[in-house]
Formats: sequence, structure tokens, C-alpha cells
Amino acid sequence: MPKAIFFDAMGTLFYLTQSVGYHYALVGTEIGLNIDPEELDRAFNTAWHTMPQRKPIDGPRENDDKEWWREIVEKVLSELAPGLAELDRDNFFEIAYEHFAEAGVWELYPEVLDRLETFRPQFQLAVVSNFDGRLRMILEHLGISKFFSHIFVSSEIGADKPDPEIFRRALKFMNLQPPEVLHVGDDPDRDWRAAASAGLRVFKLDRRKNSLKDLLSAL
Repeated sequence: MPKAIFFDAMGTLFYLTQSVGYHYALVGTEIGLNIDPEELDRAFNTAWHTMPQRKPIDGPRENDDKEWWREIVEKVLSELAPGLAELDRDNFFEIAYEHFAEAGVWELYPEVLDRLETFRPQFQLAVVSNFDGRLRMILEHLGISKFFSHIFVSSEIGADKPDPEIFRRALKFMNLQPPEVLHVGDDPDRDWRAAASAGLRVFKLDRRKNSLKDLLSAL
């Protein structure tokens, strides 16, 4: 039996209530911008996949990775609203950045609360996620932050999945050895292969085939 369980966040514990494009379009209406959500989805996915993988650094990244997110939004707006004034671009980004930390934007998968209540008395629970400090607010809104002894986010730990270094640093902080930890995540590269490369056991979450309900039998 493991001593601890690490969880990925988005796609594992919770999900967006609507697409990214929907939320960006909603933000756009606040500054008088009318862009089709599907076009925003496409532009966001393109921007996301053009962002280079970053090497680990010693210590937290500057400004909680906010400028990294600003670069993505700039790519989206440059494609879909190239004539947008600089002030409106800044307003869009600031509103969007805050919007994705608000209550109601994210929702728990239905089995999560029950599974965390089951696991907490038996295991140390932690989150290991490619996110920033807003994740703590999201987990608080969702009512599950109390279950985790530690929340490791890439912006603060200075390493991103799929680099296994993020797992090594989390293990060191919690004074655990890799075989003592099971990582639960939904991404084949960022979760399954990265955690296995760091020596952790892995529960391969694929919501088309299984859920966290199956985790108990796997343990």
C-alpha cells in the first residue's frame, strides 16, 4: 500500500463547465468584443501548443507565471482581434485571468468528493499540477482544499510536467520515496509517463473507460 497519493488537478479532479472559447467570449463581451467561441477555442489550442516546454529552474517562477498566460492570450488576440487597442488587450487579459479563478467556472467530477473522503484517513494526499497559485482558490471554491496536505503547482515549484523533476521535488518536500507514492492523472505524457519516470506508481485515469471509483480496487 502506498503512503501517499498525488493527484493531477484539471481533468482528474475537476473540469471546465464550458469550453475555454466560451469563457473567453464571455470575457470579451465585458470590453465590447464579439468573437465566436469556436474560433476562440481553435486559436487558444493553437497558442497553447506553440508554447515551448520550459526547463526546471531553482525556485518559483516570476510573478506566479502570469506573464506566461499573458503570452498565450496575446497570441489568441493577435489572431482574432489584431486591431484591438493595447488598453483593451490588457483589460481582456486581467479580466480573463481573474475569471478562471472564480466560483462556478470549474466543477468537480461527481465521484471526487466521496473518494477524497475515503482516502484521507488512510493516505497523505497532495496535488501536483501544471498550474499557478490560483489553483488554491479553485480548490477552495470546490470545497476540497481541506483534503490535501500539500498543493504543488508548477509556477511555485519551478518545474512543469512532463518533466519528472516536478515529482522529484514534491517527493523531497514530503520526505517520501517514489515507490511509496501513487500518482493519479489523465494525461499520458504529463501524468503517466512523467510520474513513472520519477519512479512513482501510476493510476492511468481515462474517463472514457474508468474513474476515481476504480482507484480503490486498484489500491
